[in-house]
Amino acid sequence: MIRRALLSTILGVVVLLAPTAALAKGASEATITGPGLGGGIRLAGEGEPGGGALMKIAEDSGFFPAVFLTTPNPMLSKRPDGELGPRYTIVYVMPGASGGVDEIRQDVYPYATPSLVLYTKPGQPYFGTERTVGGWYVAGPTLKDDLVAVGLHATAPPVADDAGRQIPWKAFGVLVLLVALAGLGLVVVRSRRPPDAAPA
Repeated sequence: MIRRALLSTILGVVVLLAPTAALAKGASEATITGPGLGGGIRLAGEGEPGGGALMKIAEDSGFFPAVFLTTPNPMLSKRPDGELGPRYTIVYVMPGASGGVDEIRQDVYPYATPSLVLYTKPGQPYFGTERTVGGWYVAGPTLKDDLVAVGLHATAPPVADDAGRQIPWKAFGVLVLLVALAGLGLVVVRSRRPPDAAPA
């Protein structure tokens, strides 16, 4: 019984450490893209200068449970309530089949309220035959600090309209809503207009 309990404990530790070891050994880099980032932010892999930032972001963003099957599983099948705000994407470069590479994409909403959330699409390939678990993940406040430390804005950057003018994200959302309502009103007016009289 003691030997069986010891073996179970060892296996449990191996399972917990496997994802971290896999990322440290396999993720050669990652890139963050999104509004206000221009060409994006490159994160060096573990072992390279500055590579610790990638590991910190991976841990705080729920990368491990989103990719590997963990117990307990914190991933959600449905989007959490709240406003998402602008979307950013982290692309992790992982080893692929036959010496190639696979890219795992993770959508990040760093300005979401009430909490920062992320989404990883299920079924993304990595390590040749493995597939991501995927789902939604509610992150803690430390992830926002991680992202700001590598170059993200502390608050959501403004977006530009067709004339190049800067519009705050909330005002942009209101503008989109007004345009949608105007289009809906036009459809209603046209549907109520009587058909043209037939020629005599």
